[in-house]
Amino acid sequence: METATFAAGCFWGVESAFRNLKGVVETRVGYAGGTSVNPTYPQVCSGTTGHAESVEIVFDPRRIRYRELLRVFWKIHDPTTPDRQGPDLGRQYRSVIFYHSPEQKAAALASKRELQQKGIYAGEIVTEIVPAGKFYAAEEYHQHYYEKRGLAPACGLPGR
Repeated sequence: METATFAAGCFWGVESAFRNLKGVVETRVGYAGGTSVNPTYPQVCSGTTGHAESVEIVFDPRRIRYRELLRVFWKIHDPTTPDRQGPDLGRQYRSVIFYHSPEQKAAALASKRELQQKGIYAGEIVTEIVPAGKFYAAEEYHQHYYEKRGLAPACGLPGR
C-alpha cells in the first residue's frame, strides 16, 4: 500500500471525491503542513497553526496509480486561487500536494507543469508541492462526514 496526501479546500468534499475510487483502501481527513502539534479544528480554522485541511489516502498502486489520484485532485478544485476554495477563505484551504516519495514528487511536478502548459486554467497554478510531514487526523465527527449524514458533497467542488 502507498499513501497520498492532498489539500484542496474543504476536506469533507475532498475526501468524498477520493473515498470510493477503486483501489483506494482508506481515507482520513485531517491537518497537514503546519507547525502546531495535535491541532484541533478550531485552532486550524483560526489560521494560527499553518495547517491545511487535508486528506490522507491509502491506496493500492496495483489497482489505482498515483497519477490517477493526481488527475482527480486537479479536477475537483481550482488550483489558481491562493488560500481559497469556493466560499471557504483562509490559509487552511490552500491547494497542496504533500508527496511521500521522490516518485510522487516527480509525478506531481510533471502534472502541474503539463496542466499549466495546456492552459486549462485561466490563471497561474498556485498549488504547493511539498514533502509530507506529520498528518494529524481530524476529530472523529469530521471523518466520512457526508457519508455519516447521508448528504451529497456540498463544499463547492467544481467537478470538472
